[in-house]
Amino acid sequence: MSRHNPLLWPKPPVIWSYGIAVLSVAVALTVSRLPAIHLQDAPVSLFLCAVLLSAWFGGIGPGLFATAVSALAFNYYFLPPTHSLTLKTDEIPRLVIFVVSALFVGSVSAAERSAMESLRRARDDLAEKLRQLQSTNEALQAESRERKSAQESLRRSEGYLADAQRLSQTGSWASVVGEIRYLSEECCRVLGFDPYAGQPLYETFFQRIHPGDQAKFREAVETAERNKADFELEYRFVHPRGELRDIHVIGHPVVSPSGDLVEFVGTVMDVTERKRAEKERERLRQAQADLARVNRMTTMGELTASLAHEVNQPIAAAVTSANSCIRWLDADVPNLEKARAAAARIVNDGTRAAEIISRIRLLFQKGTLQLEVVDVNEVIKEMISLLRGEAMRYAISVYTELASDLPRVMGDRVQLQQVVMNLMINSIDAMKSADGTRELAIKSQRAENEHLVVSVTDTGVGLPPGQADQIFNAFFTTKPHGTGMGLRICRSIVESHGGRLWAAENSPQGASFYLTLPAKFDARREFEAPA
Repeated sequence: MSRHNPLLWPKPPVIWSYGIAVLSVAVALTVSRLPAIHLQDAPVSLFLCAVLLSAWFGGIGPGLFATAVSALAFNYYFLPPTHSLTLKTDEIPRLVIFVVSALFVGSVSAAERSAMESLRRARDDLAEKLRQLQSTNEALQAESRERKSAQESLRRSEGYLADAQRLSQTGSWASVVGEIRYLSEECCRVLGFDPYAGQPLYETFFQRIHPGDQAKFREAVETAERNKADFELEYRFVHPRGELRDIHVIGHPVVSPSGDLVEFVGTVMDVTERKRAEKERERLRQAQADLARVNRMTTMGELTASLAHEVNQPIAAAVTSANSCIRWLDADVPNLEKARAAAARIVNDGTRAAEIISRIRLLFQKGTLQLEVVDVNEVIKEMISLLRGEAMRYAISVYTELASDLPRVMGDRVQLQQVVMNLMINSIDAMKSADGTRELAIKSQRAENEHLVVSVTDTGVGLPPGQADQIFNAFFTTKPHGTGMGLRICRSIVESHGGRLWAAENSPQGASFYLTLPAKFDARREFEAPA
């Protein structure tokens, strides 16, 4: 508002104040002498206005200056004789009245301006104080909000801490020599004290320690106090109802800047359940160790049976050849040629049984495959010739569909023979008691990425329902007298050759086993038996 009202403008500089005084008197003199205004006989009001303005804008100094100039102009231009500065005795009263009136008006104007300035300064000071009070109030409110937020955070933290202590059965404490200063609620619950009955006495606490652990506890605490060091121990604590609890305590010394011991702070934890669990785990470990010993003995029996299963075929063939050899030699005219051929077959079957045992040993120790170029179709034909009699015995028809362009593989011939023989024997076993047509189909074909695929399909009882993914596990079998090692060994052999072995249902009945082998195989590849 002061910017729009000239009377409320601040005081100008001193030179401008005196300039305003001169200008005001000049304007009053000029206006009073204008004929059109008719103020030649009453110019006092104009000069008083000039003094008033001068005193208002400039203060006492410019007001007095304007009074002096106005008195001179009034004496010179309006008191007869005019245009003379000589003392006019008859007009002295009039001049004195004019001067006194001008002084009064000027002083009143200056005082009014001074009072207004004081009020404005007071108003500005009050507004500044009000702004400061508002700022202080806002700061206090913000501080109050922060304090409330901090208190709320502290309450939440204390709540979280209490919940964490309750869940972990861990309490906090503080004490000095022979005096308990603080026990948290959970600490009271852990030790069997009422958390709302006040802090218990140290003597009461110490008496509840199991008599067999009191000396240990006292020694640990005294050593920690003497050395101003941390301490940690476990002791037994008797609750009021006689229940014995295992307590784990940790203490830490609080030392003053001068090095004096102030107090100990720490935690207590109820480890009773942990102790019981450890004892239970120890009993379980012992039972597992006993079971492992039994399993090892059982496994040895299973492996022995598996080994017998693998070498049964060549040994049976050797026995047959030996009987034939004896028959040819016992004839009236011994047929030495046929007896020699039978003896040669005995040698071959014995050698093959030894190779099977050697290859099975490789499955259970780290070793290098004995690789050679193998025609898989030829391996299939050899196993069909070996097992044809077994298939005919159970009226099983054997069909083959072997690809003529099948690539050869680098592999261990004896182990691949084991795989094909095992799969064929399993199929024959699955069809021994099956109703309907009994057919065993063996196919080979070229696959993508320089691989070949061999499938063995039967029309037997099929895969066990809900357990098809377990048939390759060690010691899993569906046969009454099976070892559960055949398919596991087959998969290990195929995987050691860089291939894969899996099973699937055969529609409408039976099962199919598939194996893939790479045509190119790293001869330096090593393998380990499965755990």
